[in-house]
Amino acid sequence: MIELLKAALYGIVEGVTEWLPVSSTGHMILLNEFVKLNTSEEFWNMFLVVIQLGAILAVVLLYWKEIWPLGIWKHRKRTRIVWKKNVLQLWAKTIVACIPAGVVGLLLDDWIDAHLYNPLVVSIMLILVGVVFIIVENRKAQDDRPARVEELEDLTYKDAFNIGLFQLIAAVFPGTSRSGATIVGGLMLGVSRTCAANFTFILAIPVMLGASLLKIVRYQGTMTGMEAGILAVGMIVAFVVSLFIIRFLLGYIRKHDFKVFGWYRIILGILVILYFVLSRQSMTGILAQ
Repeated sequence: MIELLKAALYGIVEGVTEWLPVSSTGHMILLNEFVKLNTSEEFWNMFLVVIQLGAILAVVLLYWKEIWPLGIWKHRKRTRIVWKKNVLQLWAKTIVACIPAGVVGLLLDDWIDAHLYNPLVVSIMLILVGVVFIIVENRKAQDDRPARVEELEDLTYKDAFNIGLFQLIAAVFPGTSRSGATIVGGLMLGVSRTCAANFTFILAIPVMLGASLLKIVRYQGTMTGMEAGILAVGMIVAFVVSLFIIRFLLGYIRKHDFKVFGWYRIILGILVILYFVLSRQSMTGILAQ
């Protein structure tokens, strides 16, 4: 029961931080420092990614009309199924945006896990991206020109690919935040906050689905009944929490900018660095005695 409660806590953290631009993976790594799951190392590495499937199902549910490519055409007594051209174009742009992170993920997934998934990298990226958020929003506040792209239909393939390059940064450096990187990238390219957020949510579907399937395929361990329960609870909780957080963020950005998330990232990053510095000094003192 204790392990399932821990899994529910991880699901809450995943559901909240996956969509807010504060880094879900970073928070999950940090949470693991304080609340460790009693599982194998192989399962934990898989769980860290696959729990995102719950959050993805929330996007599929909320954006079903925008992403389902089939429609019904009615004329008098005739009815037939047709393809939605605008939805097909949106998926084509989404695939273009996925190319950079997809290629790097396939080639460097294991290396990234081994060398970059640690609290120090997370802390540094929390601070750096937080600073970028504040700078971009300050510049945007001084620019009276309207956004170049207001709707998803207005995104060009070049815009989509460039947003994908920003997503690549998040794919390589944990703590960056995939949503944070793509949203701030969209803002820098002249995309409105709402449009950037909507594209980020839809872009998450193939990216996170692909990452989860890759982890499942590469999973070498034997999942126990308890571990299966932990994964199921984490995904279900992440799904429910994501439904509320996505709606909250879409409402929030209509009236506010992202600077509050930038300051949050900076403060959290500094606190994490201080925590691990003090922890290391404390451990050094104990060993010296």
